[in-house]
Amino acid sequence: MLLLLLLQVLVSCLWLGHSEVVTSFQNTCSQFFYRNTPPNNGLTPNNPALICQRYQNQYFFATLYDRTRHIPVYSAYVYQPGPGKRPKTWLVEPQLIGPAYPKTMEREWTLLNRYGATLQQLSSSQAILQDYKNLTGLNRGHLNPNSHHNDSSSRLATFTLTNIVPQNQALNSGAWNNYEQQTMIRMTQNCKTTYVVVGAVPGNNYIAKGRVNIPGYIWSSACCVTNTNQMKSWAVIALNSQNNVQLLTLGELENRLTNLYGRGQVSLFDSSCPR
Repeated sequence: MLLLLLLQVLVSCLWLGHSEVVTSFQNTCSQFFYRNTPPNNGLTPNNPALICQRYQNQYFFATLYDRTRHIPVYSAYVYQPGPGKRPKTWLVEPQLIGPAYPKTMEREWTLLNRYGATLQQLSSSQAILQDYKNLTGLNRGHLNPNSHHNDSSSRLATFTLTNIVPQNQALNSGAWNNYEQQTMIRMTQNCKTTYVVVGAVPGNNYIAKGRVNIPGYIWSSACCVTNTNQMKSWAVIALNSQNNVQLLTLGELENRLTNLYGRGQVSLFDSSCPR
């Protein structure tokens, strides 16, 4: 009996080792962070999930997900914009239910009908499509935007609900969109590689009968390696109730987030990225 129990524990550990919900970003998808260094624990919620976002057996970005509030804390990626169509398919993360489910993103319908998951299992682990129905003044706001990627697979990978927050509609289509589409192009001139971490500070209100938190702030930060191997950085923050984006230094944003999260000093990038 004892031997059987030990074998069950061993099998469980092996399954967990193959899951893309990881214990550390440094072990699996560190390539999305400058010098393989993810943000410190100053952003980590009480019930986190570290997701190496995988689609069609390829990693495209990393997300720290808040299992309790059903929103991402941040998504991290390498900025590689290019032309392409905006996807229309929304995906979910089966791996958040448990290791018996696929390790790559799937459509909600596919997960429920092909893999036998229940809607209760899915909704207990993450936001679902129904949560974002009939929104007023809000829409599905990407942290990692599809336009910052240069091929169809990487663009579609951003359409997972673990990369989405309820964002003020005017902000999402206005000042925030201007930052993503115009300011980023200007700021990344002469950048050889740009690492980005985009996040959301939880707010006091919810949608979907208290299931999904409406962030109080949306923020973004970037660390760039220039063509001459110099470093530069920048950051922005926006109240999720206003159509306005404030440009900051990286150090200023880290200090703001330190005060907003209240979990100790926040560090978003390796210390060699200028503050």
